[in-house]
Amino acid sequence: MQNSTKLNAQHLLIDADDTLWENNIYFERAITNFISFLNHHEYSPEQVRAVLNDVERDCIVKHGYGLHSFAHALVDTFERVAVEPITPALHETINGFAHAIAEHPMELLPQVADTLDYLAGRHNLILMTKGHFAEQSGKVERSGLKQFFSAVEIVIEKDAAVYREIIAKYDLPSPSTWMIGNSPKSDINPALAAGINAVFVPHGNTWVLEHEELAPPPPSCQLLRVETFAELRQRF
Repeated sequence: MQNSTKLNAQHLLIDADDTLWENNIYFERAITNFISFLNHHEYSPEQVRAVLNDVERDCIVKHGYGLHSFAHALVDTFERVAVEPITPALHETINGFAHAIAEHPMELLPQVADTLDYLAGRHNLILMTKGHFAEQSGKVERSGLKQFFSAVEIVIEKDAAVYREIIAKYDLPSPSTWMIGNSPKSDINPALAAGINAVFVPHGNTWVLEHEELAPPPPSCQLLRVETFAELRQRF
């Protein structure tokens, strides 16, 4: 695993959901099931999804990230667009769409474990994920990947201020510090704004609320793009 001495070591902050393991595909399946169950006769599936996206933005402010917030969003969306009032039985059914996500086993993305093993022998790895603490820490434990990281940071939000806090907490030198992840909104753009480098690892099912144009890196920072997580072995 980790060597006692690491020449030219970099500090790699690594995202979790949809960077190390699948996450959003399970939410997408739940949303598809919810829209099918709703079977709205006036709103198209695309229109229902647009309402849900707006509701999710509101729920994030009120409830943060995670299954609890997502369940609230489904119920609130139903109340906005459904003709019939929500009954206790309907409420339970809708909640079931959200909480079924928790039953999925961890599904690591290709070559993640081997790549982390390689990187951990050469660099300092810190897992940095946002969301509900108990949910995220549970996923970290079940993933079997915790051994590769010197620290795990579960934050409420990922913005430039939070990145600066993590940089200060671990006394990370900006020129040799990188944020690696799939989300332009949470992983790449705020990391660059905080003055560190970034590596964009695109995922075909990144959550729509994480979509954003990649910001140009400031002169002091580097922005790399790799097509797969395994490609990090060629860069680091």
